[in-house]
Amino acid sequence: MDPQPANDTAGVIVRPPLLFLGALLVGLTLDALLGWSLAAPGAEPLLWTVGGVMIVTGVAVFAAALRNFARAATPVQGTKPSLVLVTTGIHGWSRNPIYLGMFLIYLGIGIAARSPSVLILTLLLAIIMRYGVVAREEAYLERRFGDAYRSYKFRVRRWL
Repeated sequence: MDPQPANDTAGVIVRPPLLFLGALLVGLTLDALLGWSLAAPGAEPLLWTVGGVMIVTGVAVFAAALRNFARAATPVQGTKPSLVLVTTGIHGWSRNPIYLGMFLIYLGIGIAARSPSVLILTLLLAIIMRYGVVAREEAYLERRFGDAYRSYKFRVRRWL
């Protein structure tokens, strides 16, 4: 592996945690302004349960992915160069487990908060993530790791 310049990164359009947080805040604000809510009274326990399970699952997936990066001694932040191609553990099931975890947490919060706007914004969020983040990261990783990354892409699905 050749040494990498410190500025050799994927060049994503926005840092994903900020994107998810921004979409969440916009969605919750829209609901408050428009008076929207997902369910009729009495459905709250079910929505809290479903949302809670999604949040806990998302945190677990996210944490497992972070642990993989830590074990491989490579940065998680897309603003730093990747040192190692991580392909084992949860990365053997999904090429983007951190983002998968973020989506589960985001959707879980939207469901638990009974927020139609948060759920509607999921589509826009998914499009931005796919083309503004994931596509750029995939191109970067292919440049950086070549055939090893192409082989990984062939074996492991992008999401699940």
